[in-house]
Parts: sequence; C-alpha cells; structure tokens
Amino acid sequence: MSPARQTTTDSRHPKYRSSPRCVALLIALLATSAAFALESDRRQPIELAADSVDIDEGKGVSIYKGDVDLRQGTIHLQADIVTVHQQGRKTSKIVADGSPVQFQQQSDKGLVQGRAKHVEYEVDSENLVLSGDAEVVQGQDRMRSDRIVYDRVRSVVKAGAAAQGKQRVKISIQAPGQ
Repeated sequence: MSPARQTTTDSRHPKYRSSPRCVALLIALLATSAAFALESDRRQPIELAADSVDIDEGKGVSIYKGDVDLRQGTIHLQADIVTVHQQGRKTSKIVADGSPVQFQQQSDKGLVQGRAKHVEYEVDSENLVLSGDAEVVQGQDRMRSDRIVYDRVRSVVKAGAAAQGKQRVKISIQAPGQ
C-alpha cells in the first residue's frame, strides 16, 4: 500500500470528528447476527483509511471515498463509500456502499461476517437495513436475502418480503453438535 493510502485518522483532530460515529454502524451490523460484540472493541482506537474525505460541517455530511477501511479492535469494515449524516453535532444516519460492503467482528459466539451492496443505519430509530445481496454469517449459519432489516430496539429481524424485499430468504442453520 502506498504511503498516500495509509491515512490513519486521529478522532481528536477536528477534521476527523465524525469518524468515530462510523463505529455505530459496525456495532449495528453485527447485532444482526444476535451475537454480542466484544466489549473491549469499544475501548480500542479507531483507524480509518480512505482515498479521500470530504467534510461539510455546514451541511452536516462527511463522505469517505475510495477503498474505505475502518478498524476498531476486532471490528473491520470495508466499503467503497461511507457517508455520515449529522444534525447539529449528533450523528443521525450512516450509509455505506460497496461492491459489496464487507464487515466482520469477533463476538462472544465466534466470528460474525456480513456483506451487502448498501447498508443504512438510522441512529435515532436504531434500524439497520442491509440491501442488495445481503448476507450475515456466523460459523456455518447464514441468512441471505436481497433485504435484511434489523430493529435493534425491539430485537426484531425481518428479511425478504417481510422487509419489503423481493427475493426469498435463504437460511442455513447447522444441527447442534456439528
């Protein structure tokens, strides 16, 4: 990787204030698997690399483009573009797009991995929407559909038609002891 692409941000610097807000997206993504994230991840430093960043404090939008790579502890997210929307000084929505967006995190129950072409997290409602070839995998168990919606407040997961998707849901769960 060239030195120009090894851009690690320091969340204490005003230019990178919104970077830590991306962590909410990662934690929300991993909640889809119903596994608990490692508590220690939240205390780890955040490292973010992207080809470019465009922060418009007046509009409350920060856009990270090009081979976006975000890490915090065991959390790892890769996307083409990550956009953070703020109202006032508070993050309201986080959007990640990629071909596909990929994420993983170690949980108390093992490694959780997922992917989708488009991921949106509404902070106030705590709704997470994965769309476009969405898939969440833990061990050998997996859920796939064109759309997976997770309501973190009510701990409700919907996929396929129940989530206003157009494709059938495919779930594979390994037998106990396998």
